[in-house]
Amino acid sequence: MLDALDVPIGRKREQKPGETTNMSLVTTFILTGLSHALELDTLLFGIFLVIYVLTVMGNLLILLVIIVNPHLHTPMYYFLTNLSFIDMWFSTVTVPKMLMTLVSPEGSPISFPSCVAQLFSFHFLGSTECFLYTVMAYDRFLAISHPLRYASMMSGKTCVLLATTTWLSGSVHSAVQTTLTFRLPFCGPNQIQHYFCDAPPILKLACADTSANELVIFVNIGVVASGCFLLIVLSYVSIVHSILKIRTSEGRWRAFQTCASHCTVVLCFFVPCVFIYLRPGSKEAMDRIVAVFYTVMTPLLNPVVYTLRNKDVKKALLKLKDKTVYLQS
Repeated sequence: MLDALDVPIGRKREQKPGETTNMSLVTTFILTGLSHALELDTLLFGIFLVIYVLTVMGNLLILLVIIVNPHLHTPMYYFLTNLSFIDMWFSTVTVPKMLMTLVSPEGSPISFPSCVAQLFSFHFLGSTECFLYTVMAYDRFLAISHPLRYASMMSGKTCVLLATTTWLSGSVHSAVQTTLTFRLPFCGPNQIQHYFCDAPPILKLACADTSANELVIFVNIGVVASGCFLLIVLSYVSIVHSILKIRTSEGRWRAFQTCASHCTVVLCFFVPCVFIYLRPGSKEAMDRIVAVFYTVMTPLLNPVVYTLRNKDVKKALLKLKDKTVYLQS
């Protein structure tokens, strides 16, 4: 059963005598998890469990702080609430299954419908986050380059329209990816060499030519990721140009601080994605390790970066803490 796992994506796996291409035969996949020594199971389980809890609590805290503090009801923090909500669920889609693979040496089973749902949710949230980073860069560009017109250009209606567009675009992108992946027949091998259902390792189990799917992955994800990243770079080139025109060093420093956190999270998100989906060839063990960065670490970085580097959020947290202490006393 494991011999099919070495078949490159894009090549049709040879069918053995007695095998059938009836997709209904595969009702359950097995997620094999990360490649690691078995004696590290407990340690890794503890580390990833702590990271997951911190991720969920941190993003929930950002959502709470922004919602209850009227001073943070601005376009930048409106988009930040969307980002925190995405990161909270992005981590929830993948990390629990990873934890299950760590407590089961034989791998964690996942039903066919659950695998479809996980793949859709993963690409839906991931592509939506990709579009949202672009919108956030555009928001910072308007705030720094056109401060006098910023309020009128980034009105409440405009913010809602931009956020809605990112969610709709993400759903369409994910629907295309999921449909093309699971329209293929799966006729026997069911061990997914990953800790969650993603397109590249799933395609290696298909009993049909996957060249078209491989091309769609490269073009679809490549166009989205490259296009968004290019727009983000252009936005920040314009931002830097505007910052250099600020006369006071304090003003320049505050402007750079505003954008530094965004740039940090963007790089941590895009670099691993480009490495996995847009490079030629695929090394399963390396892909799984790199995937940890944008499925586990990036959702944690969001609350850490935006709270530790943002004075407004830190002030709001202190006010929330004071209110909590006052109510308890």
